[in-house]
Order: sequence, then structure tokens, then C-alpha cells
Amino acid sequence: METSDPTHRPRKRFGQHFLHDQRVIERLIKVIHPRVGERLVEIGPGLGALTYPLLTSVGELDAVELDRDVVQHLAKYCATAGKLTIHQGDVLRFDLATLNPEPQSLRVVGNLPYNISTPLMFHMLEQSQWVQDMHFMVQKEVAQRLVAEPNSEHYGRLSVMIQYRCEVHLLFIVGPDSFTPPPKVDSAVVRLIPMRQPTYPAADEKTFSAIVNQAFSARRKTLRNALRTQLSAADIEALGIDPGTRSETLSVEEFVRLSDLAFQLNQTPN
Repeated sequence: METSDPTHRPRKRFGQHFLHDQRVIERLIKVIHPRVGERLVEIGPGLGALTYPLLTSVGELDAVELDRDVVQHLAKYCATAGKLTIHQGDVLRFDLATLNPEPQSLRVVGNLPYNISTPLMFHMLEQSQWVQDMHFMVQKEVAQRLVAEPNSEHYGRLSVMIQYRCEVHLLFIVGPDSFTPPPKVDSAVVRLIPMRQPTYPAADEKTFSAIVNQAFSARRKTLRNALRTQLSAADIEALGIDPGTRSETLSVEEFVRLSDLAFQLNQTPN
């Protein structure tokens, strides 16, 4: 069946790049490995290139789509594939709990618009108690940041915050010609598996987030200078961490230790 809709032009403001490469679609289905009885949620199904084969695999699917103009086409195109429930609206405001899921039951998939990929992943992690795994198509550079290790050029706030909560795997790279219109950069497919509990749980996750954000907002500064409003050089050194080093050298576990100490000091009466 033809997924394209000649009357619909991809909208730049929605960051639409519709996947059309059948080989990539088949590879995506293979790595997602959907099975009957599983609860799948597709983000930004667009014209249904991935929606149709997912539906035929599981029989039932929820999809969240912002663009009202593609919803009618999507419903018609997938009518014979299974039961498709389309939630028209902004996925950044979508509450997975409205699907009445069991804990760790939802499998989330999507070809993410580049302009919302990072906030969307954080939004999904805020609801990770419902999520079994996530398979996303994102900009290649974002994928590299997700899997980056300390002391590498792509390592940063996104790396730390996602790796704190998830197992992350970069599965394969997808070229621009697989999309209409072709983007100016390569894309990549990633798998995120939320941990039921972080490997190194922070005493207070708000403090952890604040410490990581503060450290990387001034990544050219040493930890001594970047975190001076939260921790002294002596505090940092007491943890066995060099206050003269920079944020991109620290592991997730070291950031947790910094945040735990900051949280402890904030709880101590003056």
C-alpha cells in the first residue's frame, strides 16, 4: 500500500521528515520485534509508514500525532491493519497514564522531530514507571550524545541524565535519503530501556539534575568554579574528585556522589 499523501506537504514547523525507505522500515520492525499482546505507543506516526507494519504485528496500537491534517489519512490507511487509536495533540503534554497501562508495560516508538527529541525523551523518562522500552529515530548527533562516555566530545548533560535512568544502545545509522524531505544530517535508531532503579540512585533527583545542569552549563570551567554555589573545592576533594577537573571527565556515579553531598549539606542547619 502507498503511504504517501500527495495532498500533504511536510511541515517545517512540526519538523516533519517522513520515513519512506522500506529497507529501513523492515530493519526497524526487526529490532523493535513487536509481538501480539504488547502495548505499543507510536509518537508522531505521520503518514503511517511504520504504523501499518506495527499494527499488523500487534493488532492494536495507540498513536500520538500533533498534525491534524494527517490524522484522517492515517486512520484510513491503517483501517485494515488493526485497531488504531489516534490521540491528536502535543506529545510533550501527553500523559501515558491516560492509557491505563500496567507498570513497565508500554513500548514506545517514534521517528522524532529533531526540534523536540531531547525534551520528549525527558518527558518520557518522567513517566518511565509505565515504560518497558523505547525505540527512537533521532538525529545522529543526539544518538552519539546519548551513548557517549566520559572524556569524549559528545559527552554532556544529556549523556549523564539519560544514562542515569536508562540502558542506552545505538542500533544503526540512517541516511537522509530515507526521508521525505531529506534532512541535512544523518539519523540514528536508539533503544532506551528504563531501569527500575538507577544503578547509582541519587539521594535527591532534583539536586542531582541541578548539579549536572550547573556543571555542564559552564563546561569550560573547572568543577571548583562551576559548582562553587553548591560545593567548595574542599567538599569536592573530600569525595576523591579533583576540583580542578571539568564536568566532561566525570562518570554518572561521580555526579551522584557530588549531588548527594550537596543535598546533605543543604539539609544541615547552619
